Amino acid sequence: MLPPVELFQHLLEGSPLTTFVYSVTARRLLYVSAAYEQLFPGARCADTDADLPRLLSYLPPDDQVYALHCLGQLAAGELCDDLLLRVQPHPEVPLRWLSVQAWPAVGSDGQRLLCGTVQDVTLEQEYLRNADKYMAKKNTTLEILSHDLAGPFTMLQQLATVLDERTQALDDPLVRKLLRVMEATCRDSVNLIRDFVDGEFMDSANVDYKAIRVDLVQNIRQVVDTYQQGEHLVAKHFAFQTSQPTMYVEIDNNKFLQVINNLMSNAIKFTGEGGHIAVGLTQHPDHVLVTVADDGIGIPAHLLPVLFDRFTPARRPGLRGEKTTGLGMHIIETIVRLHHGRIWVESEENVGTTFYIKLPATVVAG
Repeated sequence: MLPPVELFQHLLEGSPLTTFVYSVTARRLLYVSAAYEQLFPGARCADTDADLPRLLSYLPPDDQVYALHCLGQLAAGELCDDLLLRVQPHPEVPLRWLSVQAWPAVGSDGQRLLCGTVQDVTLEQEYLRNADKYMAKKNTTLEILSHDLAGPFTMLQQLATVLDERTQALDDPLVRKLLRVMEATCRDSVNLIRDFVDGEFMDSANVDYKAIRVDLVQNIRQVVDTYQQGEHLVAKHFAFQTSQPTMYVEIDNNKFLQVINNLMSNAIKFTGEGGHIAVGLTQHPDHVLVTVADDGIGIPAHLLPVLFDRFTPARRPGLRGEKTTGLGMHIIETIVRLHHGRIWVESEENVGTTFYIKLPATVVAG
């Protein structure tokens, strides 16, 4: 039987994962497996120590700062999630994603060590991030279409009610029956549309929480862009403002973009035709502030303290009669808390409403 050291060496050398041992004490790499040379073509295991500064330069500046911060946390014995890093040696070379898993250890000679693995997860990340992108676009499109489709049904329902009142003098049972069928059909159709979209929101909220580091500016810009393309369908104007071109946060992308979609959907419900809805992002040293503001009818002051309650008494129909379950705001607050964030609202009747979401920011350059 092979000695344990030799056995483990064969296992490590045959693994597609790049395995490494770094001495925090000596500030040098003690070991790296042969898979390193496949991970970085042209690199040699014997030259790894000299390669480290060059490999760090392959990371975009934001990822360099983030990686050094997280590795510093690990070296200090602090907990740190697995790292997802982007690598691009040259602009003409496609971007790759690396997953780095590391944990602290102590050597037999007392040296403080970092042991871990590096794996190329480019295909997986491209799939997941494209799926997130199209999921967000799907949810946004559903919100727009739900308001667009519900509008004519609501108008027909209101017309049926008026006609029923105006034709009372005819005393024609058939006319009254047809008008009641028309009114009920329109009401059920509006509810069916809204129930479908609300069901999508509930399903998304119930999926297990999975946070990854993302550029929030890019993701929210895509959502707002879709709303801007549908401005003519909902008769509202949408805007997006950001204090920085990029802002990195660790979020469950699907869940958090559903929060943004739901807040924008509520803004649409309570903002008249030609109104304005704006999403803002502001970078602060330790957090990112997200705002969703409208110039709609506002929220009565007595309802603000209970707005985020489960089955809140603050629920009310939209300007077009859109119904609400009373769960939306409660779920939104729950999702924000999952992200270690905080949400609050400021509103004035007949002036407008602004929702604020404060999220912890990941490390940024400078």
